[in-house]
Amino acid sequence: MTKSVQIYDTTLRDGTQAENFNRSVSDKIRISHKLDELGIDFIEGGWPGSNPLAVDFFKSMQDETLKHAKLAAFGATRLFSNSCEEDKNLKALIDAKTPVITIFGKSWDIHVHDALRIELEDNLVIIEESLAYLKPHVESLFYDAEHFFDGFKKNPDYALATLDKAIKGGAECIILCDTNGGMLPHEVQPIVERVQSFLAERGSDVKLGIHAHNDSETAVANSLLALSLGVIQVQGTMNGYGERCGNGNLTSIIPALGIKMGYDCEATRNIDKLYDTAMLVDELANLPHDKYQPYVGRSAFAHKGGIHVSAVKRNPLTYEHIEPEKVGNIRRILISDQAGKSNVLHKAEKFGIELDPSSPIAASIVSELKILENQGFQYEGAEASFELLMRRALGATANYFTLKGFRAINTKRQMDQPPETEATIRIEVGGQEVHTAAMGDGTVNALDRAMRKALIRFYPALDEVELVDYKVRVLSGQQGTGAKVRVLIESKDKHEQWGTVGVSVNIIEASWQALVDSITYKLMRDEQRHTKKN
Repeated sequence: MTKSVQIYDTTLRDGTQAENFNRSVSDKIRISHKLDELGIDFIEGGWPGSNPLAVDFFKSMQDETLKHAKLAAFGATRLFSNSCEEDKNLKALIDAKTPVITIFGKSWDIHVHDALRIELEDNLVIIEESLAYLKPHVESLFYDAEHFFDGFKKNPDYALATLDKAIKGGAECIILCDTNGGMLPHEVQPIVERVQSFLAERGSDVKLGIHAHNDSETAVANSLLALSLGVIQVQGTMNGYGERCGNGNLTSIIPALGIKMGYDCEATRNIDKLYDTAMLVDELANLPHDKYQPYVGRSAFAHKGGIHVSAVKRNPLTYEHIEPEKVGNIRRILISDQAGKSNVLHKAEKFGIELDPSSPIAASIVSELKILENQGFQYEGAEASFELLMRRALGATANYFTLKGFRAINTKRQMDQPPETEATIRIEVGGQEVHTAAMGDGTVNALDRAMRKALIRFYPALDEVELVDYKVRVLSGQQGTGAKVRVLIESKDKHEQWGTVGVSVNIIEASWQALVDSITYKLMRDEQRHTKKN
């Protein structure tokens, strides 16, 4: 029998409490539509009583149409000093005009005394009255029992009494929150089961949800365990963003529910959109994607050892717990000093290179690869450089240009002004030498501009190349400022994105190597596309 579950996303509210996590109103609207496409049931848009940005978002969303998801506004129970009618927070929730309102209240007696500074009975009053006041204004009313698990451990009778008041106030779903994120799975089960017994004793049909934080690295486990016990709603965030160590990660929870536990909801039916959704959230937050993240990380289905690669090619189940395509991800075969011939042959197939397994060229590529990696080269993030390496070994790469020399000069004229950087370069293309110069924001940028300036008259398509990322890593600190560095460059055009690498004791030389590979790869790919078209 298929089990149903509700997915409640709080990336736009709880997720934004993460350090360095900021989004504009337009970003939040874009993410809302992406979550809707994925099939998220409820999207918590923020706390309209907390800041003008949240108010603007909810106002803007009134002109937007969501196909499946329902938008939720989030807030707190009323202040004890106010009546419901006078409480600005409750008024802001109603003014947001969302079909769903979620409010939280205190479940832990220490919070009632130390945070609210009211009596325990007074807290019970504001929970019931706040919910009852909001009930006529929304389609669905949810209650987040904040700090419920900690509160239950300290004073179980009072924690359960707060739930009783939420039920009387009209909450249709009560979400049990591990707000401090300290619960372990073996502690969650008996508490959830006690709450279920408590509801049964009262003949209540109110539904239960789970909202777990990740301070003990157990948010996903606690969420899945609660759902297996009959909880029907799970709250979390995309990529696990949230205050401190984050929230329950929906990019891990959703595939576990749909692929492994037999749960059904709109998001599990659209699970192949999960990877793209996770990437968009990171991109709009301007944060790097966690490559090691389960299911949606770039390394989640990456294989490095030659034995692994050989086995995966025969049967992916040997080293993969699910097919990566199910969540929109892909299988990646990495090239490293652990690589055997299987890795190289797999990459050749991916690049469209015909390489005979018995050919000595395959063995020579593996040998050269290991020599280069011993020097500090690494191709896991620079597949374009590795493809060029393979094609050069086969004599299948054109010589698009030849460097005759370059010079870069940094000049500091005034202490309160940034340095001025100028690069001059001499390049030969088809027997014609070009000598040009360019200014830039730093040496690498100046070299990049000078090289493109020299080449663009021969290869106009270089104008569309954009340098996306530039990373420098010191390979060994033992030589101090004379240590080798590895430079990784990420470039893109209107067709694709690619990575290249360079290694040297001279950062400019390493950067030049990566830049040359980047430009060469672009020209090669354009030539391939032109040949294929004709």
